[in-house]
Amino acid sequence: MRHRSVADLMTPTAVAVQPGTSFKEIARLLDEYGITAVPVVDDENRPVGVVSEADLLRRHTAKDGPSTAEAMMSSPVVTARPSWTAVEAARLMERHRVKRLPVVDAEGRLIGVLSRSDLLQLFLRRDRSIQEEIREDVVVRILRLSPSAVHIDVDEGRVTLSGTLDRPGLGPVIVRLCETVDGVVEVEDRLTFEADKDKAEADDEADAAKADDDEGSPAGE
Repeated sequence: MRHRSVADLMTPTAVAVQPGTSFKEIARLLDEYGITAVPVVDDENRPVGVVSEADLLRRHTAKDGPSTAEAMMSSPVVTARPSWTAVEAARLMERHRVKRLPVVDAEGRLIGVLSRSDLLQLFLRRDRSIQEEIREDVVVRILRLSPSAVHIDVDEGRVTLSGTLDRPGLGPVIVRLCETVDGVVEVEDRLTFEADKDKAEADDEADAAKADDDEGSPAGE
């Protein structure tokens, strides 16, 4: 399976400002581009901080000190690499409680910005695309099962697995693999196994035999 990377999801043409950019210019850029924060870069295009709407509001309320990007920015800046998976980036956002990550290349230069809304694209995948990936990558390529071995139903990113497998240990494996597929919200496991089927059939036969014995027994015994 190929997980979409930060490079796949980020906005490649990042809006950035210099340390000396003024309060009003930053506010204009946030409004013009519909963004909530902007990275601050040095002369070599390396991020040195981030100025957010919250930073602007704090400065406006305080009304003291210089109103430049350098004076208002949060620093040091938390950055991501283009090769990271979306999960790695999301965890970094959660750990540092930020909504946007400047994305830098191997030299630390800004090449894009990844926002929470970019990550949400993962959950906007079509159900059929998710279904096809699970069938082709999880069921056939990784587990080497027949495409018809597992019935896969996907509704709004919720996956339901059903069917009868020959090995009980496959169930948890399939569920875990499905949970890692981009766009999957949750997985419901309705899989059964040959052992369960055989036991059920044996129980049915035993119940039928008992019923026959009861019918053939003399009344009152």
